[in-house]
This record gives sequence, C-alpha cells and structure tokens, in this order.
Amino acid sequence: MEQKWPQQLWVVRHGQSAGNVARDAAEAASGLLIDIAERDMDVPLSTLGQQQAQALGLWFGALPEDAQPTVLLFSPYLRARATAEAILEHLPRGELLAVNADERLREKEFGILDRLTPLGIAEKYPELHAQRRHVGKFYFRPPGGESWCDVILRLRSVLDTVTREYRRERVLIVGHQVIVMCLRYLLERQDEASILATDRAADVPNCGVTSYRFNPALGKQGKLELDLVNFLAPLEARGTPITATPDVPAAPKS
Repeated sequence: MEQKWPQQLWVVRHGQSAGNVARDAAEAASGLLIDIAERDMDVPLSTLGQQQAQALGLWFGALPEDAQPTVLLFSPYLRARATAEAILEHLPRGELLAVNADERLREKEFGILDRLTPLGIAEKYPELHAQRRHVGKFYFRPPGGESWCDVILRLRSVLDTVTREYRRERVLIVGHQVIVMCLRYLLERQDEASILATDRAADVPNCGVTSYRFNPALGKQGKLELDLVNFLAPLEARGTPITATPDVPAAPKS
C-alpha cells in the first residue's frame, strides 16, 4: 500500500495576539473599532501569547525524538511566525525536513470589515451585516475579503502539497482560528452544517492543538484519523493561562 498521508499532522492556532487583547477591550467598551495600528499581518503576540508559545514549544520538544515534528509549516503573519519560531527553539533543527512559511496558511482576509467589532459592522455597514446573517459565514464574502469557502480552496492546495511532499512525515501547521476550522472541515470531510456547529460550540484556543494520526485500516489506502481536539495540556502543565478570543474582526456566530 502506498501511503498518501503524513504519519502525524498537528494543526495549531497561534498564541494570544495583541489584536486579541485589543478586540476584548473594544467589545468591553461597546466600541465600533478595534484599536490596533498594525496591519493584520504585522500584529505581534502579546506577552501572554509569547508564554503560551514557549509552553507549547517545550511540550513538542519533550516528545520522544521519533514522535517530534519533522516538517514545520506556518502562516507568514507575525503572530503565527513567532509562535512557530518559539516551537522551533525546542526542536532539533537539523532533523527537520522542512521549515516553511506558506502564504496559503494566512488569516482569512476581512476586506472592508477589517478592525471592526460586530457592533461596528452593524453600525457602519448595515446592509453587509444583514447579508452576512442571511447567507452565513461559510459563504459570505465581504468586499475585498474572503469567505470560509475561499480559505478552504487555498487549503485544498496546501493538503495537495502535504500529500505530495511530506507523506509518512510528522507535519506541524501553525495558523489561525479559521485555518484550524477549515482544515478540520477538509480532513474530517465535514459539511457546512457540521463545521458551523463545531464553530458555535467553542472558539479555538490560542496554542490549542488539534491532531490527526494515520490509520492504515481506514479506506483502501488509509486515512488521517482525528486524535486530539483543542488539546491544552501543554499550557496547563506550565500554569500558562488559557485564552480563546476570536481573531479580529469577528462577527456573530452563524
């Protein structure tokens, strides 16, 4: 049997960012705009986010050598890159087959809704707010931005790369909340209703680990099987506070 998939695949959301903190402050004050000056791709980790990334790195580094990642792929956005770099500090770099930033793992693009709170979206763009509620977040594409379907399309290409170049490897992907959710949609063969139900149930925590193991007994050539969902023991073991603030901007759950 020719194995198509990696032996192990981890999908991780970045540590808490300054944008997550600013969003919390804006919503607590019933503000319309999230007060952050950087471009979304330049938003750094918060101090807590750095601690979360270090805790996760220590956990990966403590795994047996034959269970550690051999491939590290990450979003080029600063908060994801910094999380990946913190993990990389604890891995034997000489043993890694690839360490690559991949723009296909970037955050969902929010277009003209960038930096607006849900209240700000409703206030400034009531027609878009109404359209989004009608269409739902899976298909709604803000002007200049992306829908979840757009993100899924580029992630299909990522998985093509993973199955072509990294079969039998242990692959770690560091991205964003929507990246985690859309990869789950693809890997678990979900549909719109099931992935939105998963999304409603809980936000993806910062530095939470979702993982898949290759099971040769599934299908004709084996498949990846869900192993962990939003696993937080690496942070809990270090006494690192858990955060699960959605990325900016956000809109009401569909």
